[in-house]
Parts: sequence; structure tokens; C-alpha cells
Amino acid sequence: MKVAMLDPSLFTGRYDDSLCAAMAEAGEEVTLLGRPMRPTDAITPQGYRYASRFFRHSEALRERLGEGRAFRLLKAAEYGLACAVGGIGDLLRADILHFQWLPLAPADRMLLRRLKGRATLVHTVHNANAYHADAGVQARGYAALLDMFDALIVHGDTTRQALVRRGVPAERIHVTPHPPMRLALATSKDLAAVPDPKLPRLLFFGTIRPYKGVDLLVEACLSLWRAGHGFELALAGKPFMDIAPLMDSIRRAGFGERLVTDLGFLREQKLDAHMAKADILVFPYRHIDSSGAFLSALHQGKAMVTSDAGMFASLPEEVAVRFAAGNASALAQALLPLIESPAIRRARGGQARAHGEQMGDWKDMALATIDIYRKAMVSRV
Repeated sequence: MKVAMLDPSLFTGRYDDSLCAAMAEAGEEVTLLGRPMRPTDAITPQGYRYASRFFRHSEALRERLGEGRAFRLLKAAEYGLACAVGGIGDLLRADILHFQWLPLAPADRMLLRRLKGRATLVHTVHNANAYHADAGVQARGYAALLDMFDALIVHGDTTRQALVRRGVPAERIHVTPHPPMRLALATSKDLAAVPDPKLPRLLFFGTIRPYKGVDLLVEACLSLWRAGHGFELALAGKPFMDIAPLMDSIRRAGFGERLVTDLGFLREQKLDAHMAKADILVFPYRHIDSSGAFLSALHQGKAMVTSDAGMFASLPEEVAVRFAAGNASALAQALLPLIESPAIRRARGGQARAHGEQMGDWKDMALATIDIYRKAMVSRV
């Protein structure tokens, strides 16, 4: 079976790489189609082929233009033109077109209309609310695109139920649990680049967006610092919101020396180094279906604090300390025992690691996905 996996902007490169490699190992001919690789990408295709099909021109100008409005407009124009009139012969040579992400719904609609009925179309709905509340035009019309696919893949019942409520036929929705992932391992240079903690360190890592609740985390930390509790807060990742007011609030309160920041698109090895140096990993999301960041951290064996949104609500009690989503005071209460007790941190970390080891692996995910492909191909006939 020839499979074309599409993630034009490479939103979930580690996920794509893990799934493509496992499907190739199962005997399928797989090509991952994305943008040109960046230095921060850590994909080394094993058994499958990678093709830089999307955003070639805009990515060539990225360093010169920066990542501001001009670059985003250029990307949108390039992608829209490719979807509207670009060649699709390479796509039609595949038996399955599996779209991991639809990066610009108005443009994706044009591409899907050209492909519909000429190929078996599959889409992974990573989150029922595709780009959350801060998506703007990017997700405008996304929900309507779901009707164009022969099969939809979700990672849990929360997403499945959300799609059914929207009117998506249940028989087109397939649940395949998201396995844990492992980022590229930190080198000694990466570890040396992350300062050693002087106090217990909380870490938030990954892209920084409004729905992820970094403001709640800062509010909770300020209340605990003012109450006399000693710990550090590290933020590692690319902001997609203005976090300067949050940073200023920490400095104005006199706790700037307890703040560690590493802001920007970070290599996986650097993120791995930040996790290695942290004591507590925090996921204060306001809403989420499944979290790749959480699943990439389980093997670290660190204490976890999460909201009760999405997948977090179904975690076993011992795996993570949960708090009510959107409630900074509840977050502070959840953090306090872990900050104060190394023994509790160690116990919680061991339970998180054990949970990750008990979850499914990428071989299981690949076989389940291949089975979905076969069913989708039959349903088209």
C-alpha cells in the first residue's frame, strides 16, 4: 500500500516520524510530505521517505523576513496557490492520502475538492477544536472539511463524542490512542546550555499559546512565591502570544531571579535537556483533547501537574496531580506538595514513567492505522 502522509507545516513532526517509521516497518510504502526541514527539526526518516513538498519558496525567505506578518502572508499565498492550481499527480499516485493537519482551512478546501473521489482521504483530528480559540482565519470552515474524508482518526472518546455532536457519522470515526513519544536525546552540550536549578524547578515547555494557560501558571507561581515558597519557573518554547506582561509581573514582584526563559523554536534535544533539569512538569491547559507534549515527557519520570481538560481528565489518579482547568488558585494548591516534598516528587515521577511504559506503542498504532486505511478503501468502492 502506498501511503502519503501530509503535514504541510510539520506541526507534529515527532508524531509523524514515529507513525511513518512504524508503518514502514509493517511493510507499507510511506512518504511524509511536509515543508523544508529547519535546524530545529529532528526527523531522520527510518524506512520511509521524506519530501519537502510545501512552503519551499516562503521557507527559503524565512530567515530574511523573520516570522512576522509578511512571512505569514507569504506562506498563506504560496499554500493557497498550491492548493488551488498546483500539481496533484504525485498525490494521486498514493493509495491513501492521510492528512495529519489542515494548516489553512480555506485553502485546504480547494485541495480536498480536487482530490475527493480520486483518492482515499483520511484525516487525524488531533483536537476537535482544531486550532483552539486563537486560530483566526486559519481554522475558518475547518469543521465543514471533515465531511470530505472517507475516515477520521481521533485519539480518545472526548474527541469522538465532540465530532458526533457536530453530526459526523460515528461509523467514519476511528479511535486510536496516542502512544507516548520520545524526543531526540539531549547531548552534553544541550545539558550544559540549560542552567542547573538552585531550587525545585517547574517547567512549561512547547509552544506558548493562550489556551495553554501560561498566565494561570504565572499567577499561581506569584501567589506561592509571595507566600514564601522557594522554587524556580522555567518557560521553554516559542511564544505565539505576548508574554512580556507576564514576565514583567514576575520581575516587578521581585522574583525575576527565579525565572528561567528559553524562548523560540527549540531543538528537541534542547527541550529534552530542559525536562532533564526540571523537577515538576506543568500542563495548565484551559482546553485540549490530547497533548503530545505530555506524552513526550512521561518517560522522563518527573512529577506531572495537569488541568482536568481533555485527555488529562481520564488519567489514573496517581499519574498526575490534577486541578480544575482555568483556576490559578487550584493550580497553586496542586503544585505546593510537590514543591515542598522531594519524596512526593519522586513517587509521582515513578508513577508517570510506569504509566507511559504500560501504554500502547507505535507498532500498535501503525497496525490500527493500516486497518483503518483498508476499511476506508473498501467503503469508497
